[in-house]
Amino acid sequence: MNYTAIRRTLGIILKFEAVFLLLPCITSLVYAESQGVWFLIVAVCSFIIGQLISIKSKDSNFFAKEGFIMVALSWIVMSLVGALPFTLCGDIPNYIDAFFETVSGFTTTGASILTDVEALSHTSLIWRSFTHWIGGMGVFVFILAILPTNGGYNMHLMRAESPGPSVGKLVPRLKDTAKILYMLYFALTVLQIICLLIARMPLFDTLCTAFGTAGTGGFGIKNDSFAGYSVAIQVITAVFMILFGVNFNAYFFLTSKNNKKLAFQMEEVRVYFGIIAVAVILITVNILSMCSGLGDALNKAFFQVGSIITTTGFATADFNLWPELSRTILVVLMFCGACAGSTGGGIKVSRIVIMLKSVKTEIQKYIHPRSVNRVKMDGKPVEEETRRGVSVYLLAYAAIFIFSILIISVDNFDFTTNFTAVTATFNNIGPGLGVVGPAGNYAGYSWLSKLVLIIDMLAGRLELYPILILFAPSVWRKKG
Repeated sequence: MNYTAIRRTLGIILKFEAVFLLLPCITSLVYAESQGVWFLIVAVCSFIIGQLISIKSKDSNFFAKEGFIMVALSWIVMSLVGALPFTLCGDIPNYIDAFFETVSGFTTTGASILTDVEALSHTSLIWRSFTHWIGGMGVFVFILAILPTNGGYNMHLMRAESPGPSVGKLVPRLKDTAKILYMLYFALTVLQIICLLIARMPLFDTLCTAFGTAGTGGFGIKNDSFAGYSVAIQVITAVFMILFGVNFNAYFFLTSKNNKKLAFQMEEVRVYFGIIAVAVILITVNILSMCSGLGDALNKAFFQVGSIITTTGFATADFNLWPELSRTILVVLMFCGACAGSTGGGIKVSRIVIMLKSVKTEIQKYIHPRSVNRVKMDGKPVEEETRRGVSVYLLAYAAIFIFSILIISVDNFDFTTNFTAVTATFNNIGPGLGVVGPAGNYAGYSWLSKLVLIIDMLAGRLELYPILILFAPSVWRKKG
């Protein structure tokens, strides 16, 4: 275990977080709020500590094990530090609650313990939403885009942080891949900001909304989430939620000269849009009698489907009150999630497609034992290692899911609440059903349950393994 490389990485993370904390400090100056002083103090302390522990060492090589541990510890440390200003300034007095809120932000979950979000200062609100944008594409992707790369070792960091069953380079150099991803991410964010400003959304609301949409996070700055905004603003936000749920490889292909056709050949993206279309139609028909007309029903269905499948979590309606069919469809979408290589969470459409094709292949083998059938994606054979990885991931996913429900059930909430609370945090969605529905929150859970849900949020965002490795005794055991 290269502890020196891990220490240095944590130091770099702390220095970057210090820079990120300057945004709420600037916001505090604009709105003349005193809370910014605490954000500045935490930023200065974070930078000093980061500088002290990030001194470069000779042994900078690391492998997959260290890469996964670096990513897991960095996200935990980043959340622990990011929660401090909330508690110090008094906006979220309880540190466990502040930690829950911050982890929910960085992991782009959007689950909240706040009962009155409008009571927060502009300073805290902008930091709360900005954590979504930081965590959406991944802090390590950002770091790799601007810092010198370290041979092939940094691919372990990219693989540990990026969502999906496989991670590859868009161009030969990893640094260039990271730059391309963040350029696309930044460009889409700016485009949404422009669209929302044209739709006459206030600038502060626009920034918070764009940060939450880009990271598919879903922290609202209004108590009614998005219900109070105009239909135009709701449609724009819904469209961009769906766009951020697309595999960013598709955007790379669209912007390249010779690979535009590849974007339309991506099977995962086609299935993703197909799922959205079917879900919107079914829910629109199902809730039509509860709405003022077809347009209203279509708008609410489109927004909620886009929000849930991309694991964003914004809401324009309390879908907790919808018919059972619509609620069931939304729960299924919670598990489904967005595309691999996007900012969305969930199991990912690509894993589901591979899993279903694997089942079909196995059935074909029973019918025709001598036939040779291979699972294919985008016309290319799926490697056996990838199929095995999907199966193991789903088994680990199910085990953690069940274990989490068992632990939080000690708080005596009903099954629907507990089931969807784990579903919403594990898949980085935010709102569930019952007590944790769009009109509710997670404040009623005990500190133990909140810690379990915090682990679920981190595990869901980091694709399980970086967090699971932390609990493996053999990883930390020193060899004689």
